[in-house]
Amino acid sequence: MPHDPQSPINVHDLVRWLVGPARTALAPIEIVAGCCERLLAADVPLWRVRVGQRLANPLIGVWGVKWVRGSGAEEYTVPRTILATDSYTGSPFEHVNKTRASFRRSLRHLDPSQDHKVLFEVAAEGGTDYLAVPIMYGDGSVQGASFATDGNRGFSPEEVAVIEELSPFLAAALEPAAMRRSSESLLRTYLGDGPAKLVAAGAIRLGDCFEIEAAVLLTDLREYMARSEQLSADQLLDYLDRYLEVVVGAVRADGGDVLKFVGDGILSIFAVEDGGRGDAARRACHALEVALARAAPMNDLNFVGCLHIGPVTYGNIGSPERLDFTVVGPIVNLVSRLEVVAKSTNTVAVCSREMAALLPADATMSLGSFPLKGLSDKQMVFTLRTAAE
Repeated sequence: MPHDPQSPINVHDLVRWLVGPARTALAPIEIVAGCCERLLAADVPLWRVRVGQRLANPLIGVWGVKWVRGSGAEEYTVPRTILATDSYTGSPFEHVNKTRASFRRSLRHLDPSQDHKVLFEVAAEGGTDYLAVPIMYGDGSVQGASFATDGNRGFSPEEVAVIEELSPFLAAALEPAAMRRSSESLLRTYLGDGPAKLVAAGAIRLGDCFEIEAAVLLTDLREYMARSEQLSADQLLDYLDRYLEVVVGAVRADGGDVLKFVGDGILSIFAVEDGGRGDAARRACHALEVALARAAPMNDLNFVGCLHIGPVTYGNIGSPERLDFTVVGPIVNLVSRLEVVAKSTNTVAVCSREMAALLPADATMSLGSFPLKGLSDKQMVFTLRTAAE
């Protein structure tokens, strides 16, 4: 039965639900879905809702929840690069963020010379009316939410007023979870997934360290010093970004954690988990192979990769004023020495005897024994056949 626009909508129950104690146990996806379903039950003609929240993240611009009638809710992310394109510029969400005011537009008679392409996209999918409202958090930041209908009638003035009235309560419900998500996202970006989880869980004191077993991967660019003298600052940063994108993407895809960037060096670990040492070794080896394969078409992107496996000390080191979450120990020292062997033998990928023992016999080939700085005995070093090929 269609809603009578002359009868008032009682939103007290929904407000009580949004700010009640039970809400604190809900995830943002459940909060948005619950709010939408309750509005729908009150005969508000909702079809599609998006609640977008800006993240303090150099890679992800927006994280949010999308709800569609009959399909439920799901999370989505928007790359930060999108915010610099016409997909965002001039959009209803930009209007809401800048003016802190609602945006309303019927989608029936859009004007290409005036209306943003987002409205045309919503209309093409079946939308008939569109409302965007600001979601203002306690820290002063402005988020946005859009509400669309797909029926013959759009939102009534009363329904628009109800949605606008709910905005601060929706903000109160979402802000704690959204702030946690933003902080966790920032920690993952700068520390890696594993360290971010530990820091968020409270491993924040000097000496909060423990021993784990892991495959360690170190990659390092060839002739970086010479290239840094030849390129401008912008060109050098672009060069490093391409290299980092290739290696970091491969490491993360195989479940590794990138712990540190040291100039042109990247230190990553693959923790030994349920699959055992062999699985960690294979994941680290595969990540290096993938990174080298992706870099191959880029003739200027030449780097070496070094692999070792064993126990490492994992956690917070540094001083009371400055901490770093990383790995240290003999395993890390040895893998850093392997870089010299790789470059002196013109080999793209090398590994220790311990790592080679965990890989298929035909995957490696001995390069011989080499003296390594700081170690009393010569060490057997192997090359990865598939990486060389």
